[in-house]
Amino acid sequence: MIVVSVILLLVLLVGAVALGAVAFLGLTGRLKRNSVAGVRTEASMRSDETFTVANRVAGPTTAAAAVFLLIGAVATLAPGGIFGVVAAVLTTVAALVTAAYGGAMGTRAAAAVPVEETGGCGHSCISCSLKDACQPS
Repeated sequence: MIVVSVILLLVLLVGAVALGAVAFLGLTGRLKRNSVAGVRTEASMRSDETFTVANRVAGPTTAAAAVFLLIGAVATLAPGGIFGVVAAVLTTVAALVTAAYGGAMGTRAAAAVPVEETGGCGHSCISCSLKDACQPS
């Protein structure tokens, strides 16, 4: 049981640090659009602005999820073994639900950002060879 507790402790600590870093970068607006961390939905990945908005909105709940994981990591140190494992599982579930809620709020915020009009046929090309084909008939 000690081995399980140590593994849980390490996994939860690494998760807490990673989520804490994402929360900090998201809240400060320094989290760059990427394919690994942050709120990565269709609405948030539309532009750098929507990604920043989504992650600023989701930042507080991401930080709360990191705190839940940290509490779970500390709980694994409890004597008796099984209490620590149960507490770690419960706090991990709480962290996942909290992070998912924040992601949903961030997605809504990103979807509320107005879409920049590109004009013409809806693409950003300047000299489209099918320019006349894009016009309504």
